[in-house]
Amino acid sequence: MVELVEERPEAIDAIFAALSHRARRAMIGRLAADGLTELTIGELAAPLPMSFAAASKHVRVLERAGLVVRRVEGRRHVCRLEPGALATVAAWLRFHERSWAAGLGSLDELLEPIGDG
Repeated sequence: MVELVEERPEAIDAIFAALSHRARRAMIGRLAADGLTELTIGELAAPLPMSFAAASKHVRVLERAGLVVRRVEGRRHVCRLEPGALATVAAWLRFHERSWAAGLGSLDELLEPIGDG
């Protein structure tokens, strides 16, 4: 999985860019909440201080990143979370966490004598 992640840096870029905005993270959180598998754009926008048009633009960013799938039912646009994109980011983070943890362990070793001083 990590090899696929490293081969598709543009996908990781799009996902992190989409998740960089708090409104989009809130939308993802609502879609991921227990029992809420699908919500309309209006339902996603309701708790946020934004218009329907702004919410729709945020949903388009989430769609382009592969985080959300939208289907149209008449005038309703129904969104659901696409967990595969989040799994891609989780794999990327797990892969890099090893080097971060090793670096932090080295920092602890370097700072330990200072703390005893």
